[in-house]
Amino acid sequence: MYVCLCQGVTDTQIRDAIYEGCCSYRDVRESTGVGTQCGKCACLAKQVVRETLGELQSAQSSAYAQVYVAN
Repeated sequence: MYVCLCQGVTDTQIRDAIYEGCCSYRDVRESTGVGTQCGKCACLAKQVVRETLGELQSAQSSAYAQVYVAN
């Protein structure tokens, strides 16, 4: 889904930017250009960033727990 129509940025592109190393909305904005024109997309873009970072954190916690339990 398009999050930023001005720059043509999708939620997938935002997620990919995070998977490639962006760790904040500011990083994603600099990487993709989301939210740099009219700004109407900023709330939704921040939500996608928060959700994706939360999912990554949960996945990392689960992986750590699995390694810890296995040992």
